[in-house]
Amino acid sequence: MNTKHLQIGLVALACVGTSLGQEEKKTSYQPVVFKEEFTATMVRMKAEKAAVMQRQKDLLLSRYDLKNAPAAGVTMTRGKPVQGGVRVKLAPGLTWEQLAVMTPKEIHDGELFPPGFLPLPHPNHAEGGMVFPQFEIDELKRQEGRDLTRFDLDFDLPDHLLPEFPAPMFLTTRPDLGDVSQGKLVTMDNYFELFDGILNPKQIEGLRLLLTPFPQQQFNQTSDRRSERPHRGVACFDCHANGHANGATHLAGDVRPQEHRHRIVTPSLRGVNIQRLFGSQRALKSVEDFTEFEQRAAYFDGDPVTAIKKGSNMLERGSQVHAMAEFQELLDFPPAPKLDVFGKLDPLKASAAELRGQELFFGKAQCVVCHAPPYYTDNSMHNLAAERFFKTKSINGLIACADGPIKTFPLRGIKDAPPYLHDGRLLTLEDTVEYFNLILGVKLSVDEKVDLVAFLRQL
Repeated sequence: MNTKHLQIGLVALACVGTSLGQEEKKTSYQPVVFKEEFTATMVRMKAEKAAVMQRQKDLLLSRYDLKNAPAAGVTMTRGKPVQGGVRVKLAPGLTWEQLAVMTPKEIHDGELFPPGFLPLPHPNHAEGGMVFPQFEIDELKRQEGRDLTRFDLDFDLPDHLLPEFPAPMFLTTRPDLGDVSQGKLVTMDNYFELFDGILNPKQIEGLRLLLTPFPQQQFNQTSDRRSERPHRGVACFDCHANGHANGATHLAGDVRPQEHRHRIVTPSLRGVNIQRLFGSQRALKSVEDFTEFEQRAAYFDGDPVTAIKKGSNMLERGSQVHAMAEFQELLDFPPAPKLDVFGKLDPLKASAAELRGQELFFGKAQCVVCHAPPYYTDNSMHNLAAERFFKTKSINGLIACADGPIKTFPLRGIKDAPPYLHDGRLLTLEDTVEYFNLILGVKLSVDEKVDLVAFLRQL
């Protein structure tokens, strides 16, 4: 080798060494071509799965009391017991009453903000992606033979803390029919027999599309997937089961880098017709925009390049998107027999505790500022600035810091839709009342909190 060739080789070696020694640059884009074979990825992730899930279980147990302890005499619409009690754990020796009289700075500096009030990470935050509760997986396998099992992850929250399954479905156009799902999970196998003669043809087509599986980041035909076999994909109603929610979780596709992405718990589609903002932080202005956005980008973590590679479904706006949106806008809230036409309690039907809770909701507790009747939303976004109470920290791969503005979700039917807040960090309505009591500084008494929960359960 001559001197010139030796110099070129040393320069090349130095460049490689520099590249290897540098930390990988953060980027908004995902790799298009993966260097690891699918079989190797699956074997590696299967081996890591137990440790990943144990880490998440340890986090949940450190934050919450996960026991199955239903509230006495309170059920969801189809009869599933509603879980009761505050589940968020406090520091030893601290009470909620002591915490409520502290200033945000005192809580911040003393690191006394309850861990269960901090943002909740995804079961594997660095990996992310759609994760489904086992009851949804089992029923879809039974009806369609389609398997939403991930080889790398399981769902993390216990079933008793999730919405009832299958949830009832109510239509604004046919309130006389009650639950039009007839107690079944609506799928491609049964939707036509259930809805023929109830919906018009355009609405039936919209429902069919909402039940049609399309490729998604973790469930698709390529080797970049998290299912053992090549997969037809995920349907809108896999997460929004029967137009409601089943607890399925994901990471919002809007934010980078990965550790700043927010976990999202699937919200109910009930009452879409009265909503004017869509997405917990996106503030999309129509359900048509949201439907198209999900298919074109959100299914693929906001990356249209990988969407094309995996087979994204470019819905036609004038017919397909419109039909899907039309059906979604028929989904109604469950009956609330104690509410009058103004969305408030009928004094002849409500208990004394519920009426006291309503007075608190419209008064001292300040809930009505964001949640106005009859549907208990203001169709706006609000920044609670919860970061006043805690120091930025890393939690299982999530950077817990400011959440920013969050959409005001409707409270109608709220007892049927746990867990709460956009990321599901609050497991019960009692947790939710404690959270807002602290964040808003309204200083409710123990009895007032009980009454407020009693009111919320009647919405």
